[in-house]
Amino acid sequence: MNSEFAVRSMRPGELELVLEWARQEGWNPGLDDSLAFLEADSSGFFVGAIGEVPVGSISVVKYGDSFAFLGLYIVHPDFRGKGYGKAIWEVGIASALDRTIGLDGVAAQQGNYRKAGFEPAYSTIRYGGVATSLPVSTLAAQAVLDSRLEGLQRYDSAIFPQPRDAFLAAWCTGRKGRRSAVVRKSHKIRGYGTIRRCYEGYKIGPLFANDADSAAALLAELIPEAKGAAIFIDIPADNHEAVALAEGLGLQPVFETTRMYRGPAPAIPLKHVFGVTTLELG
Repeated sequence: MNSEFAVRSMRPGELELVLEWARQEGWNPGLDDSLAFLEADSSGFFVGAIGEVPVGSISVVKYGDSFAFLGLYIVHPDFRGKGYGKAIWEVGIASALDRTIGLDGVAAQQGNYRKAGFEPAYSTIRYGGVATSLPVSTLAAQAVLDSRLEGLQRYDSAIFPQPRDAFLAAWCTGRKGRRSAVVRKSHKIRGYGTIRRCYEGYKIGPLFANDADSAAALLAELIPEAKGAAIFIDIPADNHEAVALAEGLGLQPVFETTRMYRGPAPAIPLKHVFGVTTLELG
C-alpha cells in the first residue's frame, strides 16, 4: 500500500466523482443525487486517496443513533488488489459506532459481507423496461408540494428504520428530471413516491404505499415523467403485490441484490415497500 495513502472525509466535488465511478460500474445513479445524499449525512462519505488523488470510496450514512446504511463502496479499477479497499472499509464501518448497518449486496460479494458480520434479510429485484401501460387505481395521486413535506416525512418514518427529514426535503423537492407524488384518502396519506432521471432512463424510489391500489395511483402519476424512457424499480421480492404491479407494467427482472444487516435487523414493513429508495442509501 502506498505510504501516502489515507482515508478521509470527502471534499466538495468528490461525491460527484464517486457517482461517476458508480455510473462506470453500471450502477446507474441519478443525475443529481449528490445534493440529497449529502443532506442525509454529510459526515458519512469517505474517500481513500493517494496524496490528493482519490482512489476509492465508501458511504456509511447515519440515520439517528441506531441505524446506518453502507453504499458507494468502490475502488477505482486502476488501484484494486493493493489493500486500499480493506482500509476504506474499516474506516467506514468504524464511523457507524455501534449502530446496525445495512447494505444491498450483489451475489458475488455476499460471502465477503457475511465474513464481516452481515447477515441476509431479504432479496431485492430490480425490474426495468419501458412501461407498456399505466396501472389503474380507484385513487388519484397529486404532486408533492414543498410546503407540505411534514406529513410525508411522518409517513416515511413509519416505514424507513429512522427519520430522514433533511434527506426527504432534498429528495422530494421538484427539480428538472425529478417528480414526487403523494396519494391521500380521507385527508390521510396512503403513500408517496419519487421518480428521478438517471444516466439510463428513470428510477422510481421510494415507492411506499399502504396497499397496491395506492401504489398504482402513484405509478400512474409518476411514470409519465419518463416520457417513454425506461424505468427501473428495486422491489423487495417478498412483496408479491409490488412484483405483480411491475410485471403488469411490462417490466422485467434485470438485477438482484440481497439486503444484509450487521447488528439487529430493523423491523421494516415490507408489505408497504413497493420500491426501495436507493441501493446506495437504503
